[in-house]
Amino acid sequence: MRRLKWVILGLMALLVAGVLHYTLPQRDIVRIVGIENRRIDTSSGSGFATPGTRDIRFIMAVRPNGREMVYRNEDTGWGWPPYFKFNSSTLQARAQNYVSTAANPQWVAITHYGWRLEFMSMFPNAIRIRPVAGPEATLIPWANIIILLGLAAIGVLIWRWWVRFKENRLEPFWDSRAERRDARRRARR
Repeated sequence: MRRLKWVILGLMALLVAGVLHYTLPQRDIVRIVGIENRRIDTSSGSGFATPGTRDIRFIMAVRPNGREMVYRNEDTGWGWPPYFKFNSSTLQARAQNYVSTAANPQWVAITHYGWRLEFMSMFPNAIRIRPVAGPEATLIPWANIIILLGLAAIGVLIWRWWVRFKENRLEPFWDSRAERRDARRRARR
């Protein structure tokens, strides 16, 4: 039973880590090589809530190591994750301004959330673009640090509340039940 408990806790930790990795902002230093708008059919079970077609904006980029990366550029609106992004047109214009060639590269930091899964045609959603000095620029993820510290503090508070609840409510309850059970056993003898 103890192993099952640890397996379940491990799976829950992996699930939480996966949600956080998908949702928290990440930054890539890239060189933008192009932008594009595509009309996507959303009725083919592609994960969209409303069937039909939509225009999706894409930003094509190349990392310093030469690997290609494609970002989607869609508004998040009021949905999940709560980035409240309503400026995809402006971000697309900014991306167009930063398009550069390999001979004269202009490096930018693209802040995004999500994963790039080629076999599922899944792209990370770009949130922000800003120029950086070069491909070796140092980016400290302050937002992630603050969010993770806040979540850790909430986790510690919940754990402390659970320990107090267990000590003050559950253990006395189970002890009183055990005492009553023992008293009944002694009375039967």
